[in-house]
Amino acid sequence: MPSQHQALGTRGEKAVCKHAHCPRCNRHCPFKPLTVNFVCVDIICAFCGFLAQVKTTRLPSDTSSLPDRLPGAAWKPQHERMLAGIYHGLFVVGFLKDGKTLVRIDYVPPHILAATPSVFAPRQPLRATAKRAGWTGFTFMLSELPAMGIWRIYPEG
Repeated sequence: MPSQHQALGTRGEKAVCKHAHCPRCNRHCPFKPLTVNFVCVDIICAFCGFLAQVKTTRLPSDTSSLPDRLPGAAWKPQHERMLAGIYHGLFVVGFLKDGKTLVRIDYVPPHILAATPSVFAPRQPLRATAKRAGWTGFTFMLSELPAMGIWRIYPEG
């Protein structure tokens, strides 16, 4: 049974698949989710193979603004890709606190992420007493992105 965070992430992926155009081939709704725990990406365009990551968050009911930061995933594979010059687009999906009402979908292109590596902030490794001791995650520092680097996808404006 998926956790609440996993269920929210799945809803975010489904929202992108339902509402987004592929940034590469511009087809409407071509995205398909990848298998759970696929490294560094969540969806693929079934037509052109474009890969992207999806991060989903709950937004306070009094605002539709994106948060300044979002938890990422494992730092090591992300860092290895960055060193190799491989960046994937990022879709940020915002739901209301209920986790069901879609408020917005934004897209950050790979070239913007490559130009602002300060967006990726490694977290402290998990303590020795943790279940996955030594594991290191990272945080997406959305506040580091230039405003022109975040494109609103839904609702179209």
